[in-house]
Amino acid sequence: MSHQFDSTVLREYDIRGIIGETLGADDARAIGRSFGTLLRRAGGKLVAVGYDGRVSSPMLEHALVEGLTASGCDVRRIGMGPTPMLYYAEASAEEVDGGIQITGSHNPANYNGFKMVFQGRPFFGKDILTIGEMAAKGDWDDGTGSVEQVDVMDAYIDRMLEGLAGIAPEKLASLKVGWDAGNGAAGPALERLAARLPGEHHLLYTEVDGSFPNHHPDPTVPENLEDLIKLVADKKLDFGIAFDGDGDRIGAIDGEGRVIWGDQLLMIYAEDLLTRQSGATIIADVKASRALYDRVAELGGKPLMWKTGHSLIKSKMKETGSPLAGEMSGHVFFADEYYGYDDALYAGVRLIAASARLGKTVTQLRSAMPEMVNTPEMRFQVDESRKFAAIDEVKERLKDSPSDVNDTDGVRVTNDDGWWLLRASNTQDVLVARAESFTEEGLARLMAQIDEQLALSGLKRGPQAGH
Repeated sequence: MSHQFDSTVLREYDIRGIIGETLGADDARAIGRSFGTLLRRAGGKLVAVGYDGRVSSPMLEHALVEGLTASGCDVRRIGMGPTPMLYYAEASAEEVDGGIQITGSHNPANYNGFKMVFQGRPFFGKDILTIGEMAAKGDWDDGTGSVEQVDVMDAYIDRMLEGLAGIAPEKLASLKVGWDAGNGAAGPALERLAARLPGEHHLLYTEVDGSFPNHHPDPTVPENLEDLIKLVADKKLDFGIAFDGDGDRIGAIDGEGRVIWGDQLLMIYAEDLLTRQSGATIIADVKASRALYDRVAELGGKPLMWKTGHSLIKSKMKETGSPLAGEMSGHVFFADEYYGYDDALYAGVRLIAASARLGKTVTQLRSAMPEMVNTPEMRFQVDESRKFAAIDEVKERLKDSPSDVNDTDGVRVTNDDGWWLLRASNTQDVLVARAESFTEEGLARLMAQIDEQLALSGLKRGPQAGH
């Protein structure tokens, strides 16, 4: 027995494909066989398995469990829920050795995939390639594992509510918050959480529906926040929180309907955290605003710029002992009083806590931030064989530049106008560009520098590519 995956399915941070075209039950079974074999050989045995609200998820979950048990692993099925609930099931129980969540995240409804944790660490990059190599050779151990069904949702909610510990109830009682689950997997957990939170809570689209009838569950796209903005305005709420399809990325708006981007949320969390942990290292990805890095330093923290990608950030947190990290995409990681994984529901609780502890409304916190002029994340198609080579060419040309050039992940150039970034996506054949300045004129000059570097490598900012 062996199995060959479609060449597009095994990716840098996870496994993802189109149901019925590049991903199906046989793939799920083979993932279970390879992951289970690796875990058994590393001395592990018990795997927690969860799935999101997509129509194809139960079918993939069934096949995955078959593969895991056939390799001698025992499986703890936690049922449907957000990805962080699976992370919780893995992190909170000592006897659990690994975890797999079936999720298509924020991809279109016909996609699905797998996010994995292996003995407490992210499973990505070479690990995922190993799954493919083992399947192609049929390098699988045989065994007979057991299966148990465990409901962890109430324990998960209890654990998240600890994020409000020590805050006087009267500071929380008057809060009014809007929430948008986007018909994603976080809906049922959000209902239970909101019922137990102090204050007044208004919920949108908590019914799980894998066809996403109201709007696509990607809170980094402003049009997906329009219903939440309207809710906050109509009900005169303090702020609003939205989730992606599997509940590991957060989006937020303040009481005036302004979007609070991932790096701006991190500024709020950092201000709260650094009042309690002076000098802590706060990690953000290379796409984050200069305003964030400056603010962390101003508050007495150590800002650290790192590579984009939730698995890479989690690994860097463990290495540096950082209690807080985040990405522009809305992944926020709390190792401070939590487990260090990205959990949008918990990030929502911590936004409530930060506002209460700092004694400022979320709108006040957002208003205090410098108004930078920046581009959205621009993604444009480039041939797979050229994407990394082009970035290397840019680095080479800028090595003697008077500007500050950071090559942690692609090229980020800082000068008097602000900064610009050019990096290759790890998951698609696209280059990603972003720029930020203090003025429109400065931004235009930065964009001209990006275009000049692309032209020198025979490329140009062509049509925008989707996620």
